[in-house]
This record gives sequence, structure tokens and C-alpha cells, in this order.
Amino acid sequence: MKSCINGATTMPYSLEEDIAAAGRAGFEGVELWTDKVDAYLQDHSIDGLKRLLEFHRVKPVTLCPFMVALFHFDDVMLRRLEWGASVAKEIGCPTLLICPNTPPPLMDRPEAYEKAAITLGKLADLTAASGVRIAIEPLGGHSFIPGPVEAMEVIGRANHDHLGLMMDTFHYYVSGVTPDQIRAIPAEKLFVVHLNDAQDLPREELNDGHRIYMTLGVLPLVEELRILRDEIGYSGHLSVEIFCEDYWKEPVQKITDDSKMYYDRLMDQVNRT
Repeated sequence: MKSCINGATTMPYSLEEDIAAAGRAGFEGVELWTDKVDAYLQDHSIDGLKRLLEFHRVKPVTLCPFMVALFHFDDVMLRRLEWGASVAKEIGCPTLLICPNTPPPLMDRPEAYEKAAITLGKLADLTAASGVRIAIEPLGGHSFIPGPVEAMEVIGRANHDHLGLMMDTFHYYVSGVTPDQIRAIPAEKLFVVHLNDAQDLPREELNDGHRIYMTLGVLPLVEELRILRDEIGYSGHLSVEIFCEDYWKEPVQKITDDSKMYYDRLMDQVNRT
């Protein structure tokens, strides 16, 4: 498995600062926050972004997030995904990460699964033309796709090679995802994993602001990563994604170095016999 950091972890800082700090800290990959990419491309070219990534020796892992309406087509959504796929193709980024919405109140679940699958299949066709995949992000406590079971129901119905899911340790914890549900994820459909830990609070009280560095909280990260590596055979990126305003007050290099330090501490625990 490979190390990565998400631009949300260093939210107040620019794309250039994110990439440079990730390279100096020794991360192998970086997830590019779309708002930061937008800001960067106001004054720079895509070729400049590609050179920046190459200079700092970090791989672009995803562009994220894209907010997607699963139950109707929206021109703004389509243009945004087309833009993302175009940028991703140019810089060699394999995946766009999407966050789903919820179905209309009167739509039953089987119909919602079917409509979501149809929409996602068409969106995957769009990005596949650029050689780019789509990963669905189950969200903690989401009423429609809270975990991998629901995500795989939609993915299975869509039956598209360029469509898969991601795992976020915080979201899966909030949604009560079990180890057996993680074991059931097909390795070829797991495109990226977000790493984080959480404060010791009741699950119903947790929100993104309660994320903390790995090994400092209550999440069963060692067990989950061993399942991913040893049982599923996952070998992709583990990306540190932490929304913490206290961390954001620190310099970008300190946040990134701390992220790598706690990532390494966690992996040492995973690798112990």
C-alpha cells in the first residue's frame, strides 16, 4: 500500500503548497482538491501543474470532490465532470472522487438504486473516454449510500469497469460498517482509501471536525488495514484526509510532516507480527 495525502488536510493552503509539502514529507501521492485546482489554473497551465507534480515526485491519485446528482442530469454537473476528466487525463490522475446526493422522498430504494446506477453508468462512460475512473464515496450516516454494501449495490447494477468506490475510515465508523462488510469489497473495485482517526465521542455526535491523526483516536485502523492488505489484497493508496481547524492553524509543512509521521506510526503497527 502507498502513502498519500488529501488537500483537505491542508485546506487553507494553495495547491502549490500542498504538492511541495507532500513531496518534502515523503508522501508518494496526493489527492488534489478541486477548488485549489481551479484557483491554480487561473494563473497557470495544466502543463505547469504536471511539471509541479513531477518536480516534487508525487503522483496525482484523485481529483476531489465532485458533488453528483444521481437522480437527474444536470448540465453544470456534466460540465464539471468533463472538466475534471480532462484535467485528470492531462496530468495522469486515474480517478475522480464523487459524493452522492439522496433520492427524492417518495422514491423507494430499489428504484433509487436503479436510477442511480443508470446515471453513474452514463457518467462513467463520459470519464472513461478520457481513461479516467469514478469512485463513489459512501458518507457517514448518509441515508442512501452510507457504506460499501449500498455503494456496491449501485456499482453492481451499473456494471461499468470505470466505476468503483472508496473507503473512508471515519465515514465507515460513523455508519457502523462492520469488518465483514469491508471483507466483501472486491479489490478491483476499491479505488482509494482515506485514512483518519476520530475523537472518543458517541457516533451520532461525530462530524468531520472530530477527525484527528491516526493512532490518536478510537478507530480500529490496524484491524481494517490488515483486512485490506491481507484478506482483500488491496495495494493502492492510503490517503490522509483530516478536516481539523486546529491543525489548519499550523504551517502547511508541519501539518504534512505530522500526517506522514502518524501514517508511518500506524503502518508500523499494521506490520507488526
